Formats: sequence, C-alpha cells, structure tokens
Amino acid sequence: MEPNQLNLRDIHLPDPIGWWPPAIGWWLLAVLIPSLCILIIWLYKRITRKTALKTAKKLLLKIKLDSSIDEMDKLIELSAVIRRVAISISPRADTASLTGQTWLEYLDSSVKGTPFTLGAGKVLANTHYQKSPATDLDIPALINVCEDWLI
Repeated sequence: MEPNQLNLRDIHLPDPIGWWPPAIGWWLLAVLIPSLCILIIWLYKRITRKTALKTAKKLLLKIKLDSSIDEMDKLIELSAVIRRVAISISPRADTASLTGQTWLEYLDSSVKGTPFTLGAGKVLANTHYQKSPATDLDIPALINVCEDWLI
C-alpha cells in the first residue's frame, strides 16, 4: 500500500490554553500581595506608635527631673509633648485642631475617669498660653496624669 492511499488525517493541534482558571501560583499571589500590604501598614503604625510613646516617656522623665526649669516652662513642655504624641498616634485631622475643653475630653477618652477635664490635667486647656501660672498648678500631679495617659 502506498502512503498516498492511506486514510490519514492531517496533524491536529490542541486547543490554545485559556486564561481561566488561573494557575495556583496566581491565586497565591492574589492572596499574598494584599496580605503583605496590610501587614506592612499595620507594622508601620505599631512601630510609629511605640516609638512616639517611648520618646514621650523619656521626655516626661527629663521634664520631671529637670529642676532648672520653672513650673510655667514645665507646663509648656508637657503640653507640647502630649500634643505631639496625640498627633503621632491618632489621625492628624482629628487631633491637631483640638483646643480647650474638647482637647481635654479627647485626652480623657483614653484613660479611666476624667483626670484631664476635672483633675490635675485641666490646666492643659489654656493655662500654658497665659503669662503667669495658674494658682492650682500642680506639676507633679500633672506629670503623673500625663504618664498614665501614655500607658
């Protein structure tokens, strides 16, 4: 029998590979990339918060132990430290514009009781903008309240 007479069909190519369903590697990438992004953001926020709190505790200790600074300057420095920490650990838009009673209420929202609105911390509302210190200014009690807030 001659090859021309054989009943053979022509070469038959398989169907092209479709894009769906994707291989397991693509599924893994689809899960891992967003997960890694979320983890990196969470770690960044955690490290930023821990660094801010650690630095603030050191500054509070320095203010507490420095006897060369008068009470008014200590009050101004305490106010600045607490404000910087609040802006570092919370959204800036929520904390940077707070003043007076709303600032004290914000500080009270993260501690037990009301040590800022009714306690020693109430001097942080406006006293540090005045020329002379308030009569009820108690720096050691204010430092303790600020340390409690940082915990």
